[in-house]
Amino acid sequence: MLFGKKDSLVGLDIGSRSVKVAEIVDSKSGPKLKRFGMADIPAGAIEDGAISDPATAAETIRQLFKSSNVRESNVAVSIGGYSVIVKKINVQTMAEEQLQETIHFEAEQYIPFDISDVNLDFQILGENENNPNQMSVFLVAAKKEMVNDYINLVTQAGLNPCIVDVEAFALQNIFEANYDMADENVALIDIGASKTSLNILKGNSSVFMRDVALGCLQVNQKIMSLLDCSYDQAELLKFGEASNKMSADELNQITTSVVADWCTEIRRALDFFYTNYPDDPIKRILLSGGGAHIAEFRNLLAAESSAQVETLNPFKKILLDEKSFEPDYIRQIAPQAAVAMGLALRKVDDK
Repeated sequence: MLFGKKDSLVGLDIGSRSVKVAEIVDSKSGPKLKRFGMADIPAGAIEDGAISDPATAAETIRQLFKSSNVRESNVAVSIGGYSVIVKKINVQTMAEEQLQETIHFEAEQYIPFDISDVNLDFQILGENENNPNQMSVFLVAAKKEMVNDYINLVTQAGLNPCIVDVEAFALQNIFEANYDMADENVALIDIGASKTSLNILKGNSSVFMRDVALGCLQVNQKIMSLLDCSYDQAELLKFGEASNKMSADELNQITTSVVADWCTEIRRALDFFYTNYPDDPIKRILLSGGGAHIAEFRNLLAAESSAQVETLNPFKKILLDEKSFEPDYIRQIAPQAAVAMGLALRKVDDK
């Protein structure tokens, strides 16, 4: 979904609780991080991907660009959740131009929305491995209302929205830029505030994507319910602030129950993959998003999946100026930076 012309783009990841901006430039030695910043969004401005208070969200984005010294106004943003459908389908082999003309007809049987209410895009993956007369295609359908809301928000912030990507694709983009795992099956999992994105790769090809409405806000919500406190108070407790209202054991119990739910959903996705590829074990899982910081989650997921679980490093092969970016800061924010970094690698003329 392209809306602009200039080639250079800034990655803008608009989440339910924070906004991240990343600017990557090409250098003789490879891609180099020029700018990065993140800022919290006031609670309620964006809920489950829906923009409830565009004025507040736009002002947060404006201030973030200012504080991060980002002057480029052409941006790539991403969307996800239940308003976005990404599905791998098989169609009769044809030229891309012909598929462009027939994609609406092909999509109708796979999309649970009125076809007139969505923006459609596709990417041809190649010949169907089970039928040489067919080709595999990634079908992407996004509700026009959500796409327009994000375009309007970015425009209201004084920026030019050039690409609207899908979060799982942005995650795959930064993974491929930093890791060489063509011979391994890998699951990329991003645990945000209110949404978890899963992207399972077989070699370098995505074979399964799913977004589920689970995320770090669940911990806050359980604390708020138990103590009848504000979101900000729950946030402080979640990160270990001492309190006579809640013991460390009680907090651990809440965290344990939430991450167990995450693992159950992830296990279902992995089981779906194994139904179609029973002889292709997933050996590595790379986590990003705020949930990647939770050690208990990483350990439980490793035990339940029998896979090596690690945190995705979006800066692994990106050049960094240590005078501009403290190594400790980069290590700390790496999991949350993945989507913004993936978006920052996009170019306007990308498919």
